[in-house]
Amino acid sequence: MKIAVAGIGYVGLSLAVLLAQENDVTAVDIVQSKVDSLSARLSPIQDSDIEEYLQSKPLRLGATTDARSAYTDADFIIVATPTNYDPVLNYFDTTAVDGVISDVVKVNPNAVIIIKSTVPVGYTESAKKRFGTDNIIFSPEFSREGQSLHDCLHPARVIVGEQSERAKVFADLLLEGALKKDVPILFTDSTEAEAVKLFANTFLALRVSFFNELDTYAELRGLSTAQIIEGVCLDERIGTIYNNPSFGYGGYCLPKDTKQLRANFNEVPSNIMSAIVDANRTRKDHIADQILARNPSVVGIYRLTMKSGSDNFRQSSVQGVMKRLKGKGVEVVVYEPALEDEHFYHSKVVRSLDDFFTMSDIIVANRYSPELDCVIDKVYTRDIFKRD
Repeated sequence: MKIAVAGIGYVGLSLAVLLAQENDVTAVDIVQSKVDSLSARLSPIQDSDIEEYLQSKPLRLGATTDARSAYTDADFIIVATPTNYDPVLNYFDTTAVDGVISDVVKVNPNAVIIIKSTVPVGYTESAKKRFGTDNIIFSPEFSREGQSLHDCLHPARVIVGEQSERAKVFADLLLEGALKKDVPILFTDSTEAEAVKLFANTFLALRVSFFNELDTYAELRGLSTAQIIEGVCLDERIGTIYNNPSFGYGGYCLPKDTKQLRANFNEVPSNIMSAIVDANRTRKDHIADQILARNPSVVGIYRLTMKSGSDNFRQSSVQGVMKRLKGKGVEVVVYEPALEDEHFYHSKVVRSLDDFFTMSDIIVANRYSPELDCVIDKVYTRDIFKRD
């Protein structure tokens, strides 16, 4: 097969690497530096498995900024471009996805377009009508940042939003490159597949919010969060996933997906969907209040990333805490090795960890690291179990 992948982010690059083991794959991006890195077999994102595969596997993988040339003779074109949430429209901005579909229809109308970007419920059927083609399939992606290729190699399930022979062909392509072979495969209609993606991520956000509110209760009542969570999670119906408290759910997916699903519930009776979004805001308010109660002059933010093994800090929860602190006139400094700029939203970026420790009255860490052990008395974190 000849496959083009639009978007060299976590989703796009992991799929490109997975499929390039057995197929001719061209990754497309508008950022030249990403293309150059990939052409040199260097990963433009932080993912240890991707880095290893690029260096050690005989991948049939190319990269280009010339989208139309990549699309021209492709059998499948995977769309993995970003769909950011637009707070004004109260909806996902699908402009980038629309652009790829428009280009493909012009240069290769027979190609099958696979949408891996997260889209509003009903988008695929709408796109088929707007672009005058039936060659669009939505297939939700469930990979995690920093472990995206691992999740492609060991998928929990494969879902394709069409019940057809070509949908089966695409599912087989995903499993052909995977290490795990005994994988549940589900073929649904496109709108149902879109709903699966949003409901799955919103349920994960619900779990995060539940255990965060449990932690807020325990913290204010002087109770042991760890003991309560351990007791609750021994119930097999509840389990231990997504139960470690944090400053709130964040990252690229959960904040926007929960808001999009809430928007899709317009005129549908509901309470939980709005409560999940509201709970995340309340959690950040509480974290900021707890820090402000210590009357710090300078607050040090230790890392902006959401989790270990990731270099992405888009919509990370600690940024919401930062905004609240700065809104109260507190000076905030940042230690984040992934940042090259001298300032991050008008907060000074400190390169030296020792200097960062010295100037910070309180060190705020969404996720704890052993390198904070020497200043443990200054650290404020709700990372109870010291893991993501």
